[in-house]
Amino acid sequence: MTGAAETTLPEPAQAGLAGMPVVVDQVALARLYGEPLFTMPTDLYIPPDALEVFLEAFEGPLDLLLYLIRKQNFNILDIPMAGVTRQYLAYVEEIRGRNLELAAEYLLMAAMLIEIKSRMLLPPKRAVEGQEPEDPRAELVRRLLEYEQMKLAAARLNEVPQVGRDVLRAQVYIEQSLQQRFPDVRVVDLQEAWRDILKRANLVQHHKITREELSVREHMSIVLRKLQGRKFIEFENLFDPSRGMPVLIVTFIAMLELAKEALIDVTQAEFFAPIYVRLAFQPA
Repeated sequence: MTGAAETTLPEPAQAGLAGMPVVVDQVALARLYGEPLFTMPTDLYIPPDALEVFLEAFEGPLDLLLYLIRKQNFNILDIPMAGVTRQYLAYVEEIRGRNLELAAEYLLMAAMLIEIKSRMLLPPKRAVEGQEPEDPRAELVRRLLEYEQMKLAAARLNEVPQVGRDVLRAQVYIEQSLQQRFPDVRVVDLQEAWRDILKRANLVQHHKITREELSVREHMSIVLRKLQGRKFIEFENLFDPSRGMPVLIVTFIAMLELAKEALIDVTQAEFFAPIYVRLAFQPA
C-alpha cells in the first residue's frame, strides 16, 4: 500500500502563496483599498448599538402581547402563560436600557402577566355547581380580543380613500356654446343705476311749470335710433338729465318696454361693472 499522493504546486504559485496567512481555501472576507482581506482586524471598533435593529414597533403593552401570541400561532383563548411571559419580559428588559419612561408602561402589563401565571399555579377556587371554575386569563383574553378588533377596524378605516388625501374630486367645465354669455343683470343693479341718474337729474333740474305730452313709443324709437349702428351704449348715456324728470322717466319706461319685447339686451361684463345696452341679436 502506498500513501496518498501529495499535490504539489508550481514554483511561481508557491512563491505567490508564501506571504499569505494560512486560511481555508484562500477565500477573502472583503477587499480593503483593492487588497484582499482574509482575517478580521483585531483593532476594529464597532459601537455597541451599531448592529442592533428593532424590526417591530409596538403601540403599547397589548400590542406587544398580541404580537407574541399571533406570531407563534397560540390559541388566544388558551394562552401558554409561561412562554408568553418569558418572551414579554425579555422584550421589556431590552427596552429598559434605552427608554425608562417607555419601559414603565410595559412593566404594569408584566406585573399582570406574572400575577396570572402565579394564580394558575394555585388550586382553582371552588365554583358554584353547574359552573366552570374562573380562568385567571379571562380578563386578559377579553382585553386582547377587544384590542384586536379595534386594531383591525382602524386598519380598514385607514385603507379607505380620503378626499383630499388619496382622492381628488375631478371638476370639468364644458362650454356648451361658442357664443359668449354675459352675467344676467339683476333688478337690484337696474334700481341702483336708475337711482344714480335721478340724483344727478335733481342737481340740474329746472323749476318750470309746463305741460308736455310725452309718448313712450316715440322715445322707444329714439332709443333704437341711438343704438342703431353702434355695438353698445352705456346705460347712463341713454338719458339726458338736462331735459327734465318727465323725459327721463318716459325714456326709462321706453327702455323697459324694448327689453320686454326683446328688442334690446341689457348686459354687463361682470358683477358690479357698468351696465350696457345694445340691440338684440336678430338671426338672419
